[in-house]
Amino acid sequence: MTAYYEILFGLSIVLTLIYLAIWHKHFDVHITLIFAFIPIANLGYAILAHSRNLDTALTAVKVTYIGGCFLTLFICQSIFSLCHINLKRWMSAGLTILSMISFSFVLSIGNSPYFYKTVRFEISKGMGRLVKTYGFAHTLTYVIITFFIIISFIAMIYSLIKKKDVSNKTIVLLMFPAAVSFLSYFVGKFLPAGIEAMPLSYVFAQVIYLIIVHRLCLYDVTDLGVDTLVNKGDTGFISIDFNDNFLGANEVGMKVFPELQKINVDSYSGRNIAIKKTLLKWLEHFKKDEECDHFYYELDDRIYLITISYLFDGKHRVGYQFLITDDTDSRKYMKLLANYNDRLSEEVAEKTEDIIQMHNRLLLGMATMVESRDNSTGGHIRRTSDVVKILIDEIKKDTGNKKNMLMLFGIDGLTEEFCKNVIQAAPMHDLGKIAVDDAVLRKPGKFTDEEYEKMKAHAAEGARIVDSILEGTGNEAFHKVAVNVAHYHHERWDGSGYPEGLKGEEIPIEARIMAVADVYDALVSKRVYKDKFSFEDADNIMMDSFGRHFDKRLERYYVSAKPRLEEYYKNMGD
Repeated sequence: MTAYYEILFGLSIVLTLIYLAIWHKHFDVHITLIFAFIPIANLGYAILAHSRNLDTALTAVKVTYIGGCFLTLFICQSIFSLCHINLKRWMSAGLTILSMISFSFVLSIGNSPYFYKTVRFEISKGMGRLVKTYGFAHTLTYVIITFFIIISFIAMIYSLIKKKDVSNKTIVLLMFPAAVSFLSYFVGKFLPAGIEAMPLSYVFAQVIYLIIVHRLCLYDVTDLGVDTLVNKGDTGFISIDFNDNFLGANEVGMKVFPELQKINVDSYSGRNIAIKKTLLKWLEHFKKDEECDHFYYELDDRIYLITISYLFDGKHRVGYQFLITDDTDSRKYMKLLANYNDRLSEEVAEKTEDIIQMHNRLLLGMATMVESRDNSTGGHIRRTSDVVKILIDEIKKDTGNKKNMLMLFGIDGLTEEFCKNVIQAAPMHDLGKIAVDDAVLRKPGKFTDEEYEKMKAHAAEGARIVDSILEGTGNEAFHKVAVNVAHYHHERWDGSGYPEGLKGEEIPIEARIMAVADVYDALVSKRVYKDKFSFEDADNIMMDSFGRHFDKRLERYYVSAKPRLEEYYKNMGD
């Protein structure tokens, strides 16, 4: 019978040695503790079988309970770790304290009745054994062991159902040692005298955990990736500590930077001029700005990408790592692609500009056609476009006033693209009049309420036409500005305008600028139903309208533009 325990002890030693041979620093520490404690526990069983007196037997039993009290703890903690369930520190500490309380009672065996009420030694069939009656601490130990097994199974079942980042095969494998260990505590009583199930279950657990750690190596993408890069032979690594001392390099690193062969490990790398001008120079840039971590290095018609990152020992930074990859083919391809893209971009830009110009000419032609139908607004398109340009010129002069620019445009100032788009969109503001009946559009006198409602429809109709024509041109910024100018140039700051009754900053800024130009031209130009106002009268009306009809913040630009506007209309001669 003693051979049974000797064989199991020997197997546990062999399996632990196998584990050590394949051990990796990323293995869970609890699995390592399992492989360390199982041979100790099985040694206790072997000593008990060979014992010939009570003292030796009591010592052996205490050794066996190292497994009973702590292995279930380690199995439980390894399950939580492998299932990617993070126990809080106080939880992990609590489980450890339970095991230590249990083992403290084990240590009292032979000195107090807490674990064994009575105990005596006998030799049966050539093996030493203890005959005992159990105390409350023994029952407490079994309760703690049961608790560990239950929460372990809860964690595994939860992971099977909910967790996608854990292999189901690994979870199923974990169930075996947990279940066998649990059963061994309770079925041992039904085995023949002298045969204990626990040491066998421990060896079984070792076998299962060896299978698990082998599978874990396949799931460790980081380590597999690094090993693959190193073995592939075209990726270099160079390590330097925080004091710029050279720590080491692989063969590729030495080949790209052969000067490293002249530097002793753990000595200052800056003593070599070539290294100081390359690696350490790049490292200084990285220290100042960690985003500056990519550099290119040319050697023998090859282009190498040097990537700098921190060198870690576990979770602790210990220096810097230089990753070297041959990027020659990629750089040549990128250069070829860039040249092709440049040519393609030029061609696309030319075609796009042709399309945009075609649309603009179409819109301008339609606007001119509409104006020719309206016998009251001759030259209005050209004049309002020029007025808009004059106003924008004055706004651009004020770009230093960031507060006013921010309030008006939500930015520090006008962009050239926005200015160009507003000026270009100005001629299209009345395009919707193409849908207004001639009887209304060409009426020389004042509109009736019904006629006025028909006339007001031109704003929304103009937006629809502009949107339809510009759709798909690729110039979304101009598209938006042109639609807004056509749609909202009759809106008023106080909300009394049309077609939507927008108020204040609800009105797009381009439409607010257009409104100022549109009204000013209407005042100082002759129409069939009125004579033109004098500049003074027109100015009084305009100034009175800021804050009601127009955005008050545009007043300063109108005032500064007024001399140019008056000069412009004087030169128009009408």
